[in-house]
Amino acid sequence: MTSTESDPPQDAQISRNQGRLLIVAAAVLWSTSGLFAKSPYFNDWPLEHRGMLLAFWRAAFASVILLCFVRRPNFHWRYLPLLGCFVVMNISFLSAMTSGEASNAIWLQHTAPAWVLMGSLLILRDKVLPKDWTLLAFCAAGIGLILSFELQGANSWGAVQGLISGVTYAGVVLSLRYLRDEDSAWVVAIAHIVTALCLFPYVVYQGIWPSGSQWLPLAGFGMLQMGFPYFLFALGLRKITSHEASGICLLEPILVPVWVFIAWHNSPGYQSPAWWTLAGGALILVGLASKYLLPGKQDRK
Repeated sequence: MTSTESDPPQDAQISRNQGRLLIVAAAVLWSTSGLFAKSPYFNDWPLEHRGMLLAFWRAAFASVILLCFVRRPNFHWRYLPLLGCFVVMNISFLSAMTSGEASNAIWLQHTAPAWVLMGSLLILRDKVLPKDWTLLAFCAAGIGLILSFELQGANSWGAVQGLISGVTYAGVVLSLRYLRDEDSAWVVAIAHIVTALCLFPYVVYQGIWPSGSQWLPLAGFGMLQMGFPYFLFALGLRKITSHEASGICLLEPILVPVWVFIAWHNSPGYQSPAWWTLAGGALILVGLASKYLLPGKQDRK
């Protein structure tokens, strides 16, 4: 990967602020993951298989909506890192979310900004501002607090899965930034298609299929929570750096427990966030505020 921040953007009509708004919109839609993954509609699916089953159907339905936006389908070896990271990210994230508390899974996935920042510096040669380091420091402190408690608990394997999803999510972000001159819809569509194909044999082997009441939530999970926001995210990455995009996406874990509480707090299986999850989230909020709300040197086009 030799792309640099000085490379001219493909779509000059999208301003940097508009790119940020696209990332914000993607983060808000992604934040509904717990709303679907923790839905009681899927309580009859065995917990040990639920994450893989949801990952398949989410990827399958996401592919459907993304293919509607494709203009230039093609394939290149440069897609391989994206495809590998995307498959592992989906499996590890949904396994962590279905086996444990939803907000913990999403916070652990968002260890990604640290890996993205290193990749931006070493691989993409993106410009890094002092505020990016401040954001990273608060992010590391918040995630470290959550990890220090979660890795000691009974669900330590779920925490490890969440951490794996964070590393592979960083690989997805860096790959999408690297492939920003490709057809955005096609790049994210092929990632979802490959994920669905990889998981399909597992679904057939388990022989667990959706019932009538489960089809609509699965369609919403794939199209609205996964497919469309990834399209918005890929478009936004054409105008802002990968580490800034991953920082903005820290809005996602802040909203995840809100949607889960609103929808399922009366459900018998509801788990409220632990105090260390709330404290860690507060640290990350401080980092976001220092990056976007406090005065200081601004990046330019």
